[in-house]
Amino acid sequence: MLYPVIWKNDSVVLIDQTRLPNEYAVIEVHRSQDMAEAIRTMIVRGAPAIGVAAAYGMYLGAREIKTNNRLEFLHDLEGVAQLLRSTRPTAVNLFWAIGRMMQIAYETLGNIEEIKQNLLETAEKIRAEDLETCQLIGDNGLKVLPKTPEKLIILTHCNAGALATAGYGTALGVVRSAWKEGRLSRVFADETRPRLQGAKLTAWECVQEGIPVTVIADNMAAHCMKQGLIDAVVVGADRIAANGDTANKIGTYNLAIVAKSHNVPFFVAAPVSTIDFTLDSGDKIPIEERHPSEIYQLGDSMLTPLGVEFYNPAFDVTPAELITAIITENGAFAPHELPTP
Repeated sequence: MLYPVIWKNDSVVLIDQTRLPNEYAVIEVHRSQDMAEAIRTMIVRGAPAIGVAAAYGMYLGAREIKTNNRLEFLHDLEGVAQLLRSTRPTAVNLFWAIGRMMQIAYETLGNIEEIKQNLLETAEKIRAEDLETCQLIGDNGLKVLPKTPEKLIILTHCNAGALATAGYGTALGVVRSAWKEGRLSRVFADETRPRLQGAKLTAWECVQEGIPVTVIADNMAAHCMKQGLIDAVVVGADRIAANGDTANKIGTYNLAIVAKSHNVPFFVAAPVSTIDFTLDSGDKIPIEERHPSEIYQLGDSMLTPLGVEFYNPAFDVTPAELITAIITENGAFAPHELPTP
């Protein structure tokens, strides 16, 4: 199993996902500033993995604070929290993990060293809990997948696998569980423009585990469904509003519309921590806009003529009515029946 974020030898070890699939490399992160940069530049990415990384980043920042005054320590730790919050605005797991770490800091009544130790232990718990959560999501997803055919072809978009979590994955967790139970024939992976996470990361994960995978361009999904090649769509999520509207990688909305048109079930797989009950609809989910170079440049090659303008939203919002079910660690739910905390 891949573990993209782990604590080892007094530092955080990250799989550098910007180098995959051509090179498997890890980096060691010792400072909160470096963790913020790793999240911002997508060395670590995927909402659950970002949450785990941010939790460790909070501990790294706490470790850097040199004071024995509790109020000064908490003030400086709030600065670390704000640094990490500023990295990726859409993924709610980032904010959830930071909030949990700050709560631990405020509730620990011991000295500064005890607060720091509790922060490290909490980050480790967040990672362990996410791994367990993903395995439950996978098993719960298996229960709601179509019963026929006996072996399914599942289409997914972007990467919601082990690389996007503490391990196992959310959408790919469902795929892994189906593969282990003999219910999966093949994965179709959208390439996922503009950063190609499907072609680079999802396909790479499948190859590592011997799961048959076919990569298609994002604009081929409708054709594949019309040909009867897709039995179900399973995607991840970066934030889910209280009404079930779901933000995920750009292109997910297109896919949901196409699936609805072809009567293909469309599932979202995500932990309960991805549900933002403070937002009553997806209209209020902030959408990150990334640098236009992701569109106009591929390596050293320019893909567009000079003088054109660009718009590069990293996410879109799929309305709840297009979603068959949202699969969580607590079970699968209709979007309008999400369990409240």
